[in-house]
Amino acid sequence: MAMVGTVRRRQITLDGQLLTYWEREAARLDTLAAATRFAWQRRRYLRKAVEARAKAERSRQREVVRGRGPEPTDV
Repeated sequence: MAMVGTVRRRQITLDGQLLTYWEREAARLDTLAAATRFAWQRRRYLRKAVEARAKAERSRQREVVRGRGPEPTDV
């Protein structure tokens, strides 16, 4: 039996999942930093957000190497 007209779904990779996770985490940490009272807490949250964005970028690069996802844009 031949399956005619079937659409092959893209497999979601671990890097694809990590990419969205780290982007969400960075946004959450930015929100916490904006709401905190003490400067030392704000600095810590902002440092963690930068680390999360770096991890997201690493996963984005791996996805691009695989031929998935958009090319990174200069922001």
